[in-house]
Amino acid sequence: MSRFTSLLRRTFGVVKEHVGTDHLGNKYYYVPEQKTWTGRVTRPRRLVEAANPAAFEYSEGSVPSEWDAWIRGRRKHPPTVEELLKNERYRENIKIKAEEVEERDKALQSKEYEEGLVARPVQAQIKGHASATLFGQSEVSEEPVSTANTFQPGSWVSPGTKR
Repeated sequence: MSRFTSLLRRTFGVVKEHVGTDHLGNKYYYVPEQKTWTGRVTRPRRLVEAANPAAFEYSEGSVPSEWDAWIRGRRKHPPTVEELLKNERYRENIKIKAEEVEERDKALQSKEYEEGLVARPVQAQIKGHASATLFGQSEVSEEPVSTANTFQPGSWVSPGTKR
């Protein structure tokens, strides 16, 4: 480290190099390996200054994935503007193609329903709650045989005992 950099660091604090700014206004910095005034060496770091620094204003996608990969050290070099634009166009094309496939699938599904090739889904009608002791039954069974539809937890009593 040069004497000038050392003097700057002691005078102004941590030396950080501005690497780039994204389209959302977030600023990205690289902090090289430095010695503190006590002689301890700090490892190099990458950081972001958020455009909206309040934690409650953070939302998914506030940091583009390319910049997130650089911050977390999954890539060596920060993304270029050309790379960011290319990836944005790619994501937009994927969204458009996904919408087209979904529309074609809905059209095919409605055609199959109309032709009777596929049965329409049946809406389940729920009466009561499954955890209720008498769910779906009007009386308690004394028979030990049951199916998944008629089983009532704790409702069977052996024929020799009385309630």
